[in-house]
Amino acid sequence: MAKEIENKDQQHPQEKKDLEIVERLLQESNTEKNLVEIARLRVRYGGFPGARNIQRSLDIVLQRWGLTEERLFEITRNLHAEGRVYKRNSKGEEQEDWT
Repeated sequence: MAKEIENKDQQHPQEKKDLEIVERLLQESNTEKNLVEIARLRVRYGGFPGARNIQRSLDIVLQRWGLTEERLFEITRNLHAEGRVYKRNSKGEEQEDWT
């Protein structure tokens, strides 16, 4: 019985919202903003026991863009270091969604 529970996929609380982002990424090109979005989602769903459709779609996007995960993370680390990704809101705070 415990083995059955272990093998059951979980639903991520952000899955519905993230699926919309992934659908958009499947249609768009690899802009800086999109690269950061896919990197953020790779971190969020990497090793997550569920959301298999999102994980497969992220793999497809990377393949279409001719990127490995390693290269994606290298690019996005540089973008974050240069502060070129997230815009500041009216309070001067950067808006990121790492939840």
